[in-house]
Amino acid sequence: MRMPGFIMEVEPLAPTISAFEKLKDYLSNPEVWSSWLQTAIQIVLALLIGRIVTKLAQKALERLMVVRERTPLRLDQRRTNTIGKLLNNIVTYTINFILILIILGQFGINLAPVLAGAGVLGLAIGFGAQSLVKDIITGFFIIFEDQFGVGDVIQTGAFKGTVEEIGLRVTRVRTATGEVHILPNGSIQQVTNFSIYNSLAVVDVPVANGDNLEKIIALINKAAADSYNSIPNLTKPPEVLGLQTLGAAESVIRVTAECKPNTQGSVEREMKRMIKDCLDRYKEQINAAEG
Repeated sequence: MRMPGFIMEVEPLAPTISAFEKLKDYLSNPEVWSSWLQTAIQIVLALLIGRIVTKLAQKALERLMVVRERTPLRLDQRRTNTIGKLLNNIVTYTINFILILIILGQFGINLAPVLAGAGVLGLAIGFGAQSLVKDIITGFFIIFEDQFGVGDVIQTGAFKGTVEEIGLRVTRVRTATGEVHILPNGSIQQVTNFSIYNSLAVVDVPVANGDNLEKIIALINKAAADSYNSIPNLTKPPEVLGLQTLGAAESVIRVTAECKPNTQGSVEREMKRMIKDCLDRYKEQINAAEG
């Protein structure tokens, strides 16, 4: 009476035993192991080649990003490091993405839907973050083209100040009065950099028409020569250009001096002081002689 029930309990085990036998036959098949071994070898070779290519690319970038002097006055070490790290990351991510595609292909996965999905995702991100992408691309070119660096004095639009930080998205500029302006890189259209080349200090000295012009010019020449030895920011001896303007009551003698970038303000103030001291002593001598 219980025999049919016993048969009913045994019969469900048959599919399990059949699946086990199929798995056993599959694992004992030499062709299967050969295929898996071939796939594993190809994956290992792909990873090894990818690693070698990454190292070679990084070495090439290190040689390309040699520290250079843009001017005799300063080095671009920080900017070079930034560019090097950025390019290294781009190369590494690109090679890793290609390796992932190669490995997926070895497992028989159809790459067309994967690439199509990545393309659709990229388009969605691009349309949704156009300003962000623009800021990042502009920031990359600002750094790569060496348009300006940290510590440079620049003017872009209505903002003029010292660059405190350059990022891939924003640039921070501090004005002379202490305000910090955070500028999206995509909004930076035109830049005037005051820190690349030497500046020119210009000093206009008013002289009364009744004074001895030749004597005054000689005194200014002496003061200018003395200033070259005492003002460290001067790069060349000042030059007295001579009479700049001629008025009814006074004339103006112009003096120019090449100085280090963005130091013309302090140089002009110091030169004015020295020229004034020299002319004051001359007037004191005249007054003493007349008295």
